Amino acid sequence: MQKTQPIRNTRDILRLKQYYLDRNQIRNYALLTLGMNTSLRIGDLLLLRWENVYDFHRNCYHKHLEVLEQKTRKNTRIALNKEAVLSLQNLKNSLAVVSGEDYLFRSRQGQNRPISRSQAFRIIKNAANSLHITGTISCHSLRKTFGYHAWKNGIPPAVIMAIYNHSSLDVTKRYLSIDQDDKDKVFLELNL
Repeated sequence: MQKTQPIRNTRDILRLKQYYLDRNQIRNYALLTLGMNTSLRIGDLLLLRWENVYDFHRNCYHKHLEVLEQKTRKNTRIALNKEAVLSLQNLKNSLAVVSGEDYLFRSRQGQNRPISRSQAFRIIKNAANSLHITGTISCHSLRKTFGYHAWKNGIPPAVIMAIYNHSSLDVTKRYLSIDQDDKDKVFLELNL
Protein backbone atom coordinates (compact mmCIF):
# COMPACT_ATOMS: atom_id res chain seq x y z
CA MET A 1 0.00 0.00 0.00
CA GLN A 2 1.38 3.38 -1.01
CA LYS A 3 1.68 6.23 1.46
CA THR A 4 -0.79 9.09 1.03
CA GLN A 5 0.89 12.22 -0.30
CA PRO A 6 0.18 15.91 0.27
CA ILE A 7 -0.74 18.00 -2.74
CA ARG A 8 2.58 19.78 -3.17
CA ASN A 9 1.87 22.05 -6.11
CA THR A 10 -0.20 25.15 -5.24
CA ARG A 11 -1.42 25.26 -8.83
CA ASP A 12 -2.87 21.76 -8.35
CA ILE A 13 -4.65 22.95 -5.20
CA LEU A 14 -6.28 25.76 -7.14
CA ARG A 15 -7.19 23.38 -9.97
CA LEU A 16 -8.82 20.94 -7.52
CA LYS A 17 -10.99 23.63 -5.99
CA GLN A 18 -11.86 25.11 -9.38
CA TYR A 19 -12.81 21.65 -10.67
CA TYR A 20 -15.84 21.58 -8.39
CA LEU A 21 -16.61 25.29 -8.66
CA ASP A 22 -16.83 24.94 -12.45
CA ARG A 23 -19.32 22.09 -12.00
CA ASN A 24 -21.32 24.08 -9.42
CA GLN A 25 -20.67 21.32 -6.88
CA ILE A 26 -20.17 23.72 -4.00
CA ARG A 27 -20.35 21.07 -1.26
CA ASN A 28 -17.40 19.24 -2.80
CA TYR A 29 -15.45 22.47 -3.28
CA ALA A 30 -16.06 23.38 0.38
CA LEU A 31 -15.00 19.90 1.53
CA LEU A 32 -11.65 20.23 -0.26
CA THR A 33 -11.10 23.81 0.86
CA LEU A 34 -12.03 23.29 4.49
CA GLY A 35 -10.01 20.06 4.65
CA MET A 36 -6.86 21.77 3.40
CA ASN A 37 -7.30 24.85 5.58
CA THR A 38 -8.16 23.25 8.93
CA SER A 39 -5.85 20.19 9.04
CA LEU A 40 -8.76 18.11 10.35
CA ARG A 41 -8.96 14.38 9.75
CA ILE A 42 -11.76 13.45 7.38
CA GLY A 43 -13.81 11.84 10.16
CA ASP A 44 -13.78 15.07 12.16
CA LEU A 45 -14.47 17.18 9.07
CA LEU A 46 -17.53 15.14 8.09
CA LEU A 47 -19.07 15.51 11.58
CA LEU A 48 -19.05 19.32 11.46
CA ARG A 49 -22.42 21.00 11.72
CA TRP A 50 -23.34 24.56 10.82
CA GLU A 51 -23.47 25.54 14.51
CA ASN A 52 -19.74 24.69 14.69
CA VAL A 53 -18.86 27.34 12.10
CA TYR A 54 -21.72 29.86 12.13
CA ASP A 55 -23.28 31.97 14.88
CA PHE A 56 -26.97 32.12 13.97
CA HIS A 57 -27.73 34.72 16.67
CA ARG A 58 -25.14 37.20 15.38
CA ASN A 59 -25.38 36.12 11.72
CA CYS A 60 -21.63 35.71 11.33
CA TYR A 61 -19.01 33.00 11.05
CA HIS A 62 -17.11 31.95 14.14
CA LYS A 63 -13.50 33.08 14.25
CA HIS A 64 -12.47 29.64 15.54
CA LEU A 65 -13.61 26.11 15.03
CA GLU A 66 -13.57 24.02 18.20
CA VAL A 67 -13.45 20.25 17.75
CA LEU A 68 -13.03 17.23 19.99
CA GLU A 69 -10.85 15.06 17.77
CA GLN A 70 -12.19 11.53 17.39
CA LYS A 71 -8.78 9.86 17.22
CA THR A 72 -6.94 11.65 20.02
CA ARG A 73 -9.98 12.67 22.14
CA LYS A 74 -8.26 16.07 22.50
CA ASN A 75 -9.93 19.42 22.04
CA THR A 76 -8.48 21.51 19.27
CA ARG A 77 -9.14 25.13 18.34
CA ILE A 78 -8.61 26.16 14.73
CA ALA A 79 -8.76 29.71 13.40
CA LEU A 80 -10.96 29.90 10.29
CA ASN A 81 -8.94 31.66 7.61
CA LYS A 82 -10.22 33.67 4.65
CA GLU A 83 -10.33 30.68 2.25
CA ALA A 84 -12.20 28.53 4.77
CA VAL A 85 -14.81 31.23 5.42
CA LEU A 86 -15.19 31.94 1.69
CA SER A 87 -15.89 28.27 1.01
CA LEU A 88 -18.43 28.20 3.86
CA GLN A 89 -20.13 31.34 2.53
CA ASN A 90 -20.39 29.76 -0.92
CA LEU A 91 -21.78 26.57 0.60
CA LYS A 92 -24.33 28.39 2.76
CA ASN A 93 -25.45 30.52 -0.19
CA SER A 94 -25.94 27.41 -2.33
CA LEU A 95 -28.37 25.86 0.16
CA ALA A 96 -32.05 26.70 0.40
CA VAL A 97 -32.29 26.47 4.19
CA VAL A 98 -29.58 26.00 6.81
CA SER A 99 -30.02 25.29 10.51
CA GLY A 100 -27.43 24.83 13.22
CA GLU A 101 -28.01 21.08 13.48
CA ASP A 102 -27.45 20.48 9.77
CA TYR A 103 -24.22 18.78 8.76
CA LEU A 104 -21.96 20.91 6.57
CA PHE A 105 -21.38 18.10 4.11
CA ARG A 106 -24.83 16.59 3.91
CA SER A 107 -25.51 13.40 2.08
CA ARG A 108 -28.25 13.45 -0.50
CA GLN A 109 -29.49 10.25 1.09
CA GLY A 110 -31.52 10.48 4.28
CA GLN A 111 -32.71 13.43 6.30
CA ASN A 112 -29.67 15.00 7.89
CA ARG A 113 -26.69 12.71 7.50
CA PRO A 114 -23.13 13.58 6.53
CA ILE A 115 -21.58 12.06 3.44
CA SER A 116 -19.66 8.87 4.13
CA ARG A 117 -15.90 8.59 4.28
CA SER A 118 -16.00 6.52 1.09
CA GLN A 119 -17.99 9.25 -0.67
CA ALA A 120 -15.47 11.87 0.52
CA PHE A 121 -12.69 9.66 -0.88
CA ARG A 122 -14.51 9.42 -4.24
CA ILE A 123 -14.94 13.21 -4.35
CA ILE A 124 -11.23 13.82 -3.80
CA LYS A 125 -10.03 10.95 -5.99
CA ASN A 126 -12.37 11.85 -8.86
CA ALA A 127 -11.06 15.40 -9.08
CA ALA A 128 -7.41 14.34 -8.73
CA ASN A 129 -7.78 11.68 -11.44
CA SER A 130 -9.69 13.99 -13.80
CA LEU A 131 -6.98 16.64 -13.43
CA HIS A 132 -4.14 14.08 -13.73
CA ILE A 133 -2.65 15.05 -10.38
CA THR A 134 0.09 12.56 -9.62
CA GLY A 135 0.83 10.86 -6.33
CA THR A 136 -1.28 8.86 -3.94
CA ILE A 137 -4.12 11.28 -3.23
CA SER A 138 -6.81 10.46 -0.68
CA CYS A 139 -8.84 12.12 2.07
CA HIS A 140 -5.77 12.27 4.27
CA SER A 141 -3.98 14.27 1.55
CA LEU A 142 -6.04 17.29 2.59
CA ARG A 143 -4.64 17.17 6.15
CA LYS A 144 -1.11 16.52 4.91
CA THR A 145 -1.38 19.35 2.37
CA PHE A 146 -1.99 21.83 5.18
CA GLY A 147 1.15 20.77 7.04
CA TYR A 148 3.33 20.51 3.95
CA HIS A 149 2.51 24.05 2.83
CA ALA A 150 2.81 25.41 6.36
CA TRP A 151 6.34 23.95 6.42
CA LYS A 152 7.11 25.34 2.92
CA ASN A 153 5.96 28.78 4.10
CA GLY A 154 8.43 28.78 6.98
CA ILE A 155 6.19 27.79 9.88
CA PRO A 156 8.46 26.29 12.56
CA PRO A 157 8.25 22.48 12.60
CA ALA A 158 7.51 22.54 16.34
CA VAL A 159 4.33 24.53 15.66
CA ILE A 160 3.23 22.08 12.95
CA MET A 161 4.00 19.21 15.34
CA ALA A 162 1.75 20.84 17.97
CA ILE A 163 -1.07 21.38 15.45
CA TYR A 164 -0.97 17.70 14.52
CA ASN A 165 -0.54 16.52 18.13
CA HIS A 166 2.50 14.48 17.07
CA SER A 167 4.78 13.00 19.70
CA SER A 168 8.05 13.96 17.99
CA LEU A 169 9.53 16.04 15.22
CA ASP A 170 10.58 12.86 13.38
CA VAL A 171 6.94 11.76 13.20
CA THR A 172 6.00 15.15 11.72
CA LYS A 173 8.80 15.03 9.13
CA ARG A 174 7.71 11.57 7.96
CA TYR A 175 4.09 12.67 7.98
CA LEU A 176 4.79 15.65 5.73
CA SER A 177 6.52 13.41 3.17
CA ILE A 178 9.54 15.67 2.93
CA ASP A 179 11.55 14.06 0.18
CA GLN A 180 14.86 14.48 -1.63
CA ASP A 181 13.45 17.10 -4.01
CA ASP A 182 12.55 19.29 -1.03
CA LYS A 183 16.03 18.88 0.45
CA ASP A 184 17.71 19.52 -2.92
CA LYS A 185 15.80 22.77 -3.31
CA VAL A 186 17.21 24.06 -0.01
CA PHE A 187 20.78 23.32 -1.10
CA LEU A 188 20.30 24.82 -4.56
CA GLU A 189 18.55 28.01 -3.39
CA LEU A 190 20.76 28.76 -0.40
CA ASN A 191 23.89 30.23 -1.98
CA LEU A 192 26.06 31.61 0.80
